[in-house]
Amino acid sequence: MDKTIKAAIIGLDTSHTLEFTERLQSPECEPEQKVTGMEITACLRFATPFQNDEGLDKRQKEMEGWGVKVTKDFSEAVVNCDAVMIEINDPSLHLEYFKKCAELGKPIFLDKPLADNIKNGKEIHDIVKKKNLRMFSASSLRFVPQLNKAIAQMPNPVFSHFYGPLGIAPAGSSIIWYGVHAFEMLEKAMGKGALSVTTKKDPAGIVSIVEYPEGRRGVVELREGAWVFGGSLSDTKKSFPFVVDMSRAYADLVIEVNKFFSGGNTPVALEDTLEVMALLDCAQRSLDSGKKEKI
Repeated sequence: MDKTIKAAIIGLDTSHTLEFTERLQSPECEPEQKVTGMEITACLRFATPFQNDEGLDKRQKEMEGWGVKVTKDFSEAVVNCDAVMIEINDPSLHLEYFKKCAELGKPIFLDKPLADNIKNGKEIHDIVKKKNLRMFSASSLRFVPQLNKAIAQMPNPVFSHFYGPLGIAPAGSSIIWYGVHAFEMLEKAMGKGALSVTTKKDPAGIVSIVEYPEGRRGVVELREGAWVFGGSLSDTKKSFPFVVDMSRAYADLVIEVNKFFSGGNTPVALEDTLEVMALLDCAQRSLDSGKKEKI
């Protein structure tokens, strides 16, 4: 019989904490969404600009109903766990809590984005390498089958276009906080090596043009109030559009996390995650400067 992985969750300010736990251990979870092989044993709560104490109280009650111990003590949250999921909506806290979790020497999933800027993202990268940690960080959009099918049809696109919502962050950069989903799809399709980003804002949202070597180009469109993801991959002769079905996005991500915690291969190379962070950081810098910015 396979061992059930006992995971601790760090953070209660994101809906992902509830969404992931529900799929693992809620009796009311729909069968097609259910994921087995992992259990959330404890959760560390603390307020951030993304969730106040009243909201945390409601979430704590729901988590406790699923058998999760919710605590404000880090040591109590991680005691006897096999792995850690860092689920913090506020990217500015990712480095601080990653450092704490890194000391445990256990596998870590760090929910998107990697950090609040490229400097802190590189520091997380360096800690992983120095301590030889098992860790990955990704958006659920990296694993959606519609994107993977388009990549299989067009593995070396010359041009790409991705769109998604521009959620407005209560604190920090909205591009980094929510644009990560669309930029994650871009990086998976186009690969590493982007040269520059030019970002423009208009009443509908934000558009970033990403330049690559050899005349390749990616466009990321972040739309305010338009809650749909999709895109297209093209060369000079063909184009493969897709629209993302989000109905299994959370379940499929939890499956990837569970496989990784159970000893499977890292589903996303850290260098790819760092490229996503560099793209996001560059897009924000371009928005701030009004100019093209180099990666």
